[in-house]
Amino acid sequence: MPRTLTGRRTATAVLTAALLVPLAACSDDGAEKDAAGSPASGSTGGAPAANLTVLAAASLTDVFKTAGAAYEKSRPGTKLTFSFAGSQELVAQVSQGSPADVLVTADTKSMDKVEADTGTPAVIAKNRLVIATGEGNPHGIDELKDLADTGLKVVLAAPEVPAGKYSQKILDAQRITVKPVSQEPNVRAVLSKVELGEADAGLVYRTDAESAQDEVDAVEIPDGQNAVAQYPAATLKDSKNAEAAAAFVAWLSSPEGQKILQDAGFQKP
Repeated sequence: MPRTLTGRRTATAVLTAALLVPLAACSDDGAEKDAAGSPASGSTGGAPAANLTVLAAASLTDVFKTAGAAYEKSRPGTKLTFSFAGSQELVAQVSQGSPADVLVTADTKSMDKVEADTGTPAVIAKNRLVIATGEGNPHGIDELKDLADTGLKVVLAAPEVPAGKYSQKILDAQRITVKPVSQEPNVRAVLSKVELGEADAGLVYRTDAESAQDEVDAVEIPDGQNAVAQYPAATLKDSKNAEAAAAFVAWLSSPEGQKILQDAGFQKP
């Protein structure tokens, strides 16, 4: 007995419904969706949710706390834990096999020392030095050569620290001899000495001085006498969260990441 038109329509409707069921779980771009059409729980914009440990230069302390909060908010399920220290300390940690996912240093030379342990680094920001003084600049420091005054208590970062290397480089270029009362393990320790009044002046990054502008003044150093600090970021090869680590490093160069860095006073890479 031939099938009726009604019978054919019913069969077609059943077949169409069956074909559409598996498609309902995917969006046009193949991203997994829940029943309401929202990204499935744990989605991080293409990268899996993960707990990431980021080793970062001390001068990134404030801006990375802001960046981390923004990153976590936009990627539910992702957690960032930062460990801040001088770049030389971070390099030592990587060399010793400390578990981490991302490394960000304040100079390319430090990153080069662990190139066997990292992916290809990308410079995410630049910075410059300023002279940090007590609030109101009570000693009237106007330029680099003023730091040679033996009556001043000047603090510098240690020679093995990127900020210390940059400081010595610009002082040597101007043939200025400074005898620091102490050499600190990172640039934040230099800033702290000036903030507490334990030093009259110190060379720090511009962003460090801006983070403490209620306690210190910043004396600008002309570009022709200054040094440019570069901040490379890279994933660590031993990371157990390689895809999520690569996503965070890429985000630092994204418009959102760059805006946060530049709002904090860092320069474009």
